[in-house]
Amino acid sequence: MTAPPDFAEFYAATFGRLAAQLHAFTGDLAEAQDLVQEAFSRAYPRWERIAAYDDPAAWVRRVAWNLAISRWRQVRRVMHWRRDLVADDIPGPDAANVDLIRALRLLPAKQRQVVVMHYMSGLSITEIADFTGAAEGTVKSWLHRARTALAVHLETSEEVSRG
Repeated sequence: MTAPPDFAEFYAATFGRLAAQLHAFTGDLAEAQDLVQEAFSRAYPRWERIAAYDDPAAWVRRVAWNLAISRWRQVRRVMHWRRDLVADDIPGPDAANVDLIRALRLLPAKQRQVVVMHYMSGLSITEIADFTGAAEGTVKSWLHRARTALAVHLETSEEVSRG
């Protein structure tokens, strides 16, 4: 069974961007790629219907984010029971990315999600509110709190690396 040409084109055009978003959320590129791959594998059997949507990428993005959040909840439960585990260092292509991903991982899940969706996906406040089911004011509040926390975390990280 081969993919319809429009599915293959859609996949090629959207996989990398979505994987980058989830990499920022999860802090693990391989996990992010797995989550996006799973979302596409769920879209494939429904492609005829999904392709007719105004924004098929939104459907795949929703599935991928739902999978990421479910995985995050699983990890959190395991960490609760195994407090003796130490988080692995986050691999990254350069020190700035490593610092950013570490700082993102310190944020609460919703704040991390809206930061990634707004700054990496380019989604508007309204689009994020629709996606998360939260009020626009709540999304703005999450973004504000996340930016404030990131500034502190990144400043602290910079001071540590300098001295």
